[in-house]
Amino acid sequence: MNSVPSNRDDTVGLVGRLVRDHGRDHWRGYLVAFVCMGGIAASTTLAAWLMRDVINKVFLDRDAQAVWWLAASIVTIYAVKGISTFGQQVTLSRIANAIVASVQRRMYGHLLEMDVRYFMAHHTSEFIARQSFIATACGASLNTIVTSLGRDMLSLIGLLTVMVVQDPLMSIAGFTIMPAAVFGVQRLVKRARKIMKSGFTQSLIVGEITKETAAGIKVVKSLDLEDHFRGRMDGAIEEFRKASDRLASVGARSAPLMETLGGFAVAGVILYGGMRVIGSNATPGAFFSFITALLLAYEPAKRLARVHVELSANLVGVKLFYDFLEEEARERPETDKPQLRLGAGRIVFDDVRFRYRPEEEVLRGLSFVAEAGRTTALVGRSGGGKSTVLSLLLRFYEWEAGRIDIDGTDIRSVDRRSLRRAIAYVGQDAFLFKGSIYENIAFGRDGASRAEVEEAARAAHALDFITSFADGWETQLGENGAQLSGGQRQRIAIARAILQNAPILLLDEATAALDNESERAIQQALATLSQGRTTLVIAHRLQTIRDADKICVIEQGRVVEEGVHDDLLARGGRYAALHRMHFDDVADPNEAATGRG
Repeated sequence: MNSVPSNRDDTVGLVGRLVRDHGRDHWRGYLVAFVCMGGIAASTTLAAWLMRDVINKVFLDRDAQAVWWLAASIVTIYAVKGISTFGQQVTLSRIANAIVASVQRRMYGHLLEMDVRYFMAHHTSEFIARQSFIATACGASLNTIVTSLGRDMLSLIGLLTVMVVQDPLMSIAGFTIMPAAVFGVQRLVKRARKIMKSGFTQSLIVGEITKETAAGIKVVKSLDLEDHFRGRMDGAIEEFRKASDRLASVGARSAPLMETLGGFAVAGVILYGGMRVIGSNATPGAFFSFITALLLAYEPAKRLARVHVELSANLVGVKLFYDFLEEEARERPETDKPQLRLGAGRIVFDDVRFRYRPEEEVLRGLSFVAEAGRTTALVGRSGGGKSTVLSLLLRFYEWEAGRIDIDGTDIRSVDRRSLRRAIAYVGQDAFLFKGSIYENIAFGRDGASRAEVEEAARAAHALDFITSFADGWETQLGENGAQLSGGQRQRIAIARAILQNAPILLLDEATAALDNESERAIQQALATLSQGRTTLVIAHRLQTIRDADKICVIEQGRVVEEGVHDDLLARGGRYAALHRMHFDDVADPNEAATGRG
């Protein structure tokens, strides 16, 4: 987890960066808000000032005409204050919403640029929490600053001016609360930051448990883990509640401080002013105007005293936002590189070395050739590096040594997105998006016609079960198509790949989830799809690759044997040993999940 702002320099730096990134884009809106807040401050100040005339004109002079214009003035003042308050709230709310939307777009765009390694290292609930918590914190931080500098500061300045003009000496008693209040609130800031960080961490844990429960509900129920997960969730929620309670307590501690100090100040003013009116025959109007200004100044002063605590809590999210944007593990746009110009589609791995972690070398000088327009199968024990080969070809990861070519071109020298557009990939764990069946297949190629989508489904032998649903093509899929069988999900994924019509085809156990009848149908579809395409296929079951043009046996990150099925069996080597061990019926269920098979 990233650090939080720990001192005043961090606070100033974060605020400055936030203003540069987002504040300047909305300066016109902030100007309107400041004008409205100026109206609020002026109305509040005038209301306090008029108390002198209300007391003197009405109670001392008994001026009936003055009563009318004073009443009209009060109505006008509070009408202006109401309109100004409405304008300020609406304007700042719209600016905050725009900032939240901008931050969410920026975060999501940056997330899409992160590489696969980054996603493997983080829980999905962290990404979800960021979108809401961080974006809201950025908008709230600027609004807190603007409101404090505008409405509260201007109101306080105006009311203090009234106090000084009415009685400079009596103002001293009112000013005595400020140094003590500032000192007391500063001590709350550091604690508020720590508590806010703890609360965010606990909210992440709550999200993680919820996500895992929803994704693995069948496993949870089959293993009778309901009580275990209920206990985990109860503990996380309790810690989150405690952190929220502590933050509420710290935020509220400025109230008794301000109330007590304010009480002393008001009491001192009443003693001095009251004795002055009684003893020196001073007019009570100035005294009541002063008291009104002092009492009205109390609320903005209290909000200003709390602003640093509130701002520090929101800056936790702001810092997490900028720390995320500075993450280095990303797939940067490669617009400076040329597009992949695909020829026949010949793929060459030449002495490729790769490791997921420093101590874990997966590929140890792997070399092989996948001839253009032909099918090359990769077989071997789980963990040998087969799925890693496909991940490197898609440039999900960058290798440390060796070369991977397509038609003689190093794939790292071309734009990554153009490379991926030339490759269709179907994995063992077919992933489906939220939406309809039609939409999930249509993702294969932007702009595909209805007829092309239906033809792809027919080729994948998916048309029959699609049309059997009550809503047909518009059947809505839940999270990852949970209401479909594994074979149905796989056929939709294959239809998507067929629609993509890419010249290179990667199949990672693409028929593993199918029953025998469906597998035979899909094998026919894949055989048709593979014609004229360079195909790399990973398989554990022998029948899926026995007709491949080349079979490469991979062990410990190297190709130890290659050839066609019959020749490899006749040699009596590693392939024959795997055949005797019935390797085609043994699969590591974790391989597809880890991507390291």
